[in-house]
Amino acid sequence: MAVWNSSASTADALLAGPRGRRMLLAFVEEAERAVQQNYDQSSFHSAVFYAAHALDPNPGVLFGPGADEPLPDIPPEEVARRLATVPLPEVTAAALRSALGMAVDMARYWQEPDGEDVLAATIPMRRELRRIADHIARSPHVDWWSTEVARGDQWSVGWADGAETTPQEPREQTRLTERLAKWRDRVVEQEIKAERDRPRDPKANYSGEWWSFPWEARCSARSLDDGLPAGVLFVEDSMGWKRAFARRLPVPVGIDVFEIDGADAWADLCRRYPLEVTAQKRHDWYRTTGRDGRWVMPDWSRVADAYAGVHLTVRGYLAAAGTAIDVDDDAASVIAGWAPDETHWLTDAVRPDGDVVEWMLDGNRENWLRKIAPTS
Repeated sequence: MAVWNSSASTADALLAGPRGRRMLLAFVEEAERAVQQNYDQSSFHSAVFYAAHALDPNPGVLFGPGADEPLPDIPPEEVARRLATVPLPEVTAAALRSALGMAVDMARYWQEPDGEDVLAATIPMRRELRRIADHIARSPHVDWWSTEVARGDQWSVGWADGAETTPQEPREQTRLTERLAKWRDRVVEQEIKAERDRPRDPKANYSGEWWSFPWEARCSARSLDDGLPAGVLFVEDSMGWKRAFARRLPVPVGIDVFEIDGADAWADLCRRYPLEVTAQKRHDWYRTTGRDGRWVMPDWSRVADAYAGVHLTVRGYLAAAGTAIDVDDDAASVIAGWAPDETHWLTDAVRPDGDVVEWMLDGNRENWLRKIAPTS
């Protein structure tokens, strides 16, 4: 499947989706931080903070000096005006990695977008974010965002925090095809139960399994420029884990992988292998997209008959994750719970091999140190 290849398309992708816009916002905030260590009321960062707090459907409680005083009223137009004055630095791999990691970490599909996502989606902000998107799109460091799955460089990641032993590869009692079939049966049962027990009002206080990936399948992503597996750094709604365990996943030659490079590819997958999930995902997906209607997702048990894996490009993630993707005139779907460059493997032929590589967080959220942990 073809993937986008022009810088214009990369800029458009960054502006199209909530994760892309959030990445642009993170990049420019870091750009201001590099030249202005101490923020005042006139800074872009301050404007983002106050405007986002006002726009957040669930704003947190503020603490500290001045918390009881009325907050400055800063509309999106003023935030955009300050954004236009921030000088843009050279685009580096490290800066992009940091901004992408922040955007991924702040994703959520079980409640409304937070204030910064709402702010970045306003018309005045979109206009000014175009400058940031064009600047980033011209960098060679984004070339890999549109590439197909890196078949020779795939790593699966497991997590532990305070554990005394290294997680081991689980003993599987059944083949993946059987587990996917059972997964489908469970989804169908949940749909029947949700249709019976849950209200049709999308605003009702109900929640459930909001993700749209095959939980039973292994997943992996490539390594970054310093060898850190992308799956260690790019984690949606991360839990603050400080230890990660990675193993290489050799990919057999010739197996077919479906490439999701944007909303159209995901919609195509849903049209070809639809699975009804309206009643069970109605409330979560309404909150995250604002759309009320029929919902479907790919039936991974059927997708597995045609493809050994499904890969989401970084650019596809930034453009489409968390949006309501039209499948046809009646139904829509959501890419929810995926990470950028992630591949979900729908075959038993792709499995971990070799030593476990342990990564430890050292200080801030991006500084991971590597050590080899022998398998047993």
